[in-house]
Order: sequence, then structure tokens, then C-alpha cells
Amino acid sequence: MAESFLLSFQLNGEPVEVAAPPHYTLLEVLRYKLDLIGSKQGCDKGDCGACTVQIDRRPVLSCITLGVHVQGREVVTVEGLTRPGMHPLHDCFDKWVAAQCGFCTPGILMAAEAYLSAVGRKVTRGEVAEALASNLCRCTGYTKIVDAIVEASELMAAEDEGKDDHRRAGNPSKTS
Repeated sequence: MAESFLLSFQLNGEPVEVAAPPHYTLLEVLRYKLDLIGSKQGCDKGDCGACTVQIDRRPVLSCITLGVHVQGREVVTVEGLTRPGMHPLHDCFDKWVAAQCGFCTPGILMAAEAYLSAVGRKVTRGEVAEALASNLCRCTGYTKIVDAIVEASELMAAEDEGKDDHRRAGNPSKTS
């Protein structure tokens, strides 16, 4: 039996410790040691994007990332893509009926959330297509997925703008 290592990291905002063999990928740690099955096991070679999660707010392919790589880091899976109320991406995917079989959806949501959070503004269809280039969907023509993400970018940018307005209102600048 292979020796196991104790991994300690933040998972969806909570500290976690889990023992896993050093050859386990992050996807294997998440699915088989922590019972988080939202990240899908698709190609197992980094081609499809179904296993996309975020490490330190950046999207990564968990099927080609060793579990030991997350020691002391922050990991967010699709199960952690929450906030009070429904996340704008969830709401827009539902509104646009952007998921068909749903197998690719967790990876697409994680890649899209990382991208939209990083840019912090309304995005174009072309920008979304480029941002999702590593995520494959065999059921759709991507049209509804892209439409949903564009609308979610509008909602998220409006939320951010509202937060900025609230901060400015609470901290008026000093003028002479």
C-alpha cells in the first residue's frame, strides 16, 4: 500500500485535512477522499475542462494537478460557488437554459467565475469564448452558455459598482 500524506488546505472557505497517496491528483482527492463529486472526471489528461476548480482564485485542471500541490492553499470547487442567495452564474445558467446534460457545467462555472471575478466588468461574447477555450461541451453550440456568462458579467459588475458606491458613501473624501 502506498504511503499517504496529510494535506492541509482551505476548501470552499473551510480548513480541511485529508490523508491521500502522493500520486493522487487533486480531482481524486476531492472525489474519492472528500466525496465532492461536482468536479467531473472527464478526460483525465487536461483536455476537456470538466474538472476545473480554483486554486488561490485561479482556474486549474484538477485531473492534472497533484493533490500535494494544494498544501496550505485555497481551493474552491463548484460546491463552494455560493454566496447569500443565488450566484449570478447559477441564476443566468438557469435563465438561459445553458446546461443540457450538465457534465461540463461545473468546470465551465468555475472557469467563468474566475474570469469574471478577475476582470470585474461586463464582458463581450468574444472574451467569454476565449476565456472558456479550455472547457469543452459536447451537447451545446455554446451560444446559451456564452449568453448566460455575458449576462452574469453585467450582474456581477453592477454588484461591484454598488459596493464601490456604498464604500464611497461611507467614506466621504475630505475636501478643503
